[in-house]
Amino acid sequence: MKLDGFGIFVKDMPTMIQFYRDVLGFDIKEDGNASNVYLEKDGTLFLLYRRTDFELMTNRKYNYASGIIGHYEIALSVENYAAVDKAFDEVISKGAIGILQPTTEPWGQRTCYIADPEGNLIEIGSFNIN
Repeated sequence: MKLDGFGIFVKDMPTMIQFYRDVLGFDIKEDGNASNVYLEKDGTLFLLYRRTDFELMTNRKYNYASGIIGHYEIALSVENYAAVDKAFDEVISKGAIGILQPTTEPWGQRTCYIADPEGNLIEIGSFNIN
């Protein structure tokens, strides 16, 4: 099997599309009213599934976490430490939820964390000082 992409189940499709497209720069492949919306970032497929539509398709109900969700993270990299700081400031100014200010970790990575409108964690980091 080959990894094809990553998907999350969303409550508010228009808000999540706007965030991933306008705040994080993902390319959108469908209309915002689709049950499954395909986004792409740097050749990686990212899927948003509307929770209610997925439940109808599978004929079952699911439990969803709320608040800031600590089950997984989406990791984005930038070219260097300065770009981590710049990206953090930019996405916060566009509406991302700040979780961890840019920090240089003992293992040499400069990293920060934000959350999307539904609380999914996103890391922005770099191992390059310059």
